[in-house]
Amino acid sequence: MTHHVNSQDGPEFWIASDMLPKARRMNLGGVEHPTWMLNPDQNFFFLSEFSHPADRISAHTLVNIPTYFPAGLFTLTTMKFRGGVIGFKPRSQASAVEKAAQSTGTDAEIGVKAQPGTSISPTGGKSLDEKIGDNAESDSRSLEGRPAKELQYGVQLAEASVKVWTREHLILAYILIWLVNFVQAFSSGVAGTFTVYVTSGFSAHSLTATTSILASLMAGLIKLPYAKFLDNFGRPQGFCLAVLSMTIGLVMMAACQNVETYCAAQVFYQMGYNCIDFSITIFVVDTAQLKNRALMLAYTSSPWLITTWVYGPACERMLDTFGFRWGFGIWAIIFPVVCSPLAVLFWYNGHKAVKAGLVHVTPHGRRVVDNLIYYGKEFDVIGVLTLATGLGLFLLSFSLYAKQPDTWSSPLIICFLVFGGLLVIAFVLWEKYLAPVTFIPWPLLKNRTIIFTFTMMGSLYSAWYIWDSYFYSMNIVVFNQSVTDATYIGNIYTVGATVWSFVMGVIIRYNGRIKWQAVCFGVPMTILGVSLMIHFRQPDVNIGYIVMCQIFIAFGGGALVICEQITVQAVSRHQDIPALLAVEGLVASVGGSIGLSIASAMWQGIFPQKLAKYLPADAQSSLTDIYGSIDVQSSYPVGSATRDAINRSYGDTQRLMLIASTCLYSITWVSTFLWEDVDVKSIKPLEGLLI
Repeated sequence: MTHHVNSQDGPEFWIASDMLPKARRMNLGGVEHPTWMLNPDQNFFFLSEFSHPADRISAHTLVNIPTYFPAGLFTLTTMKFRGGVIGFKPRSQASAVEKAAQSTGTDAEIGVKAQPGTSISPTGGKSLDEKIGDNAESDSRSLEGRPAKELQYGVQLAEASVKVWTREHLILAYILIWLVNFVQAFSSGVAGTFTVYVTSGFSAHSLTATTSILASLMAGLIKLPYAKFLDNFGRPQGFCLAVLSMTIGLVMMAACQNVETYCAAQVFYQMGYNCIDFSITIFVVDTAQLKNRALMLAYTSSPWLITTWVYGPACERMLDTFGFRWGFGIWAIIFPVVCSPLAVLFWYNGHKAVKAGLVHVTPHGRRVVDNLIYYGKEFDVIGVLTLATGLGLFLLSFSLYAKQPDTWSSPLIICFLVFGGLLVIAFVLWEKYLAPVTFIPWPLLKNRTIIFTFTMMGSLYSAWYIWDSYFYSMNIVVFNQSVTDATYIGNIYTVGATVWSFVMGVIIRYNGRIKWQAVCFGVPMTILGVSLMIHFRQPDVNIGYIVMCQIFIAFGGGALVICEQITVQAVSRHQDIPALLAVEGLVASVGGSIGLSIASAMWQGIFPQKLAKYLPADAQSSLTDIYGSIDVQSSYPVGSATRDAINRSYGDTQRLMLIASTCLYSITWVSTFLWEDVDVKSIKPLEGLLI
């Protein structure tokens, strides 16, 4: 709340009071004026740009000049001499403000954490910024840059909900977020471990990477429409829809009868998983200052520190008892139950904001058909389907060519390549010339740092999935590890990256620099770990060297994940962050899909040839069975000629995959050099953030 003392001949004296929830009256020079007393038990930030006219103290009503001193003393005592509390505005500016204030009949609700210049008012009338004029740019804008009065319902609901959050509800929300992420991490670990056994159960182990290509692609593409869904319908509705999608995926995984159904289940599961993760990230962005955001993101990722050591033994026990189907089915029951309290909390605060009159809804008056057309344009359904189909066809050709009699010369593969490429080109032309609402927010991608953060992300995820797609299988077969130990080794990255993200959060909190953390530590450590794997991938090497390489990769990855998220946020306006994070997720998913496609193509093109070369004569007849199932591969005794041939085939194939990954990491490194050197400590935080 802002109070000012109005002198007739001098500048207006503005007092920004940001921790004053209790209204009192104060007698100044014989005249009572409304003032605010500090409530030490609260910590609210009052950000309405200007106060109601009834809250102004006019200097000419004071009897004499000494009456300024009690007012000033009271203000300084109340504010505890906080810096930046008192400011002066020239008479020319203040008069415009005063006229606007005198003409408005509403004020922000007391005790509400409002955003600067917000246009949301209990009566739905014009905001103060609108009355001042179009020359004063409002901070309250949607992702598309629309004025506050045109904010969509979901955006209004989100901003209004933040205003009515209490400290207790905020703490409860972060506790529930941790529980949701715990269940997500556990179920994700189980699903990832079971995938090789699902594909092997259908004699299609070589399609392990293929099952995730479309899922990864759709999970990235869905984020931008999901962000628009949140803007149009609200955060609680979007969160519930994401939970439903993930639950459907788990049910389909449990009931699948072939690889095709499992692929479809992966799409639903990954879309729900990524949308839930996106919702939680946006919540952190809205409630944490930039310098503390890395720590809060690390906190939301901390459940992985526990689930990593738990789901390996759990998977082994499930496989030995009731099988992978109930392993998926259990989570289809648990997940909605765990997510319900957080959804209810989101719904409650949204309803509280609506009930308080902080959300103004204008009836659109559209029919059902008109609604379908409107939201079809708003979500750019044509663009999304065109891009998804084009990329899907193009990338799947790399995974399926080996299944065709004529491989790359097969008519099916040629059609996939040609029509997939044409559809991607058609998407670009559609976005450029025909789309009423573009799928990708192109104006936000003009910043150099944002562009090269995205190239870093794309190359990082592509390189990762090239070598990691069959790494679990290599641990089981080549290094003869149990399911539990193989999951432990595979999750060294998860544990190390999570631990190092806390270290990065502290470093960024006190150092403020991001670029050089990535340039001098993150990328070099990642390249070191992957390049050493080229040498230590052989079956006769001690598993301890593999663990060492994974630790290097984990620390490097933990630094890079934090750096790329905070870098994009540091060079962007707060209202643009959701759209940019959605594009960032899209780039990561497309990069991951490309990596999976390359991995699948290399595996199907190299591994069977190596098997044919190294298998002894008596095992040549079993080549197809060996190639198609991890269970068959690991069934041969360690030290036998057949097992040695299989291990050698793994080693040769992985060597080429690791070399390809190392080459791609050079793009990652160059991209980080081209970032802007941002000091997040020097960036003025948005007022009203709670953490």
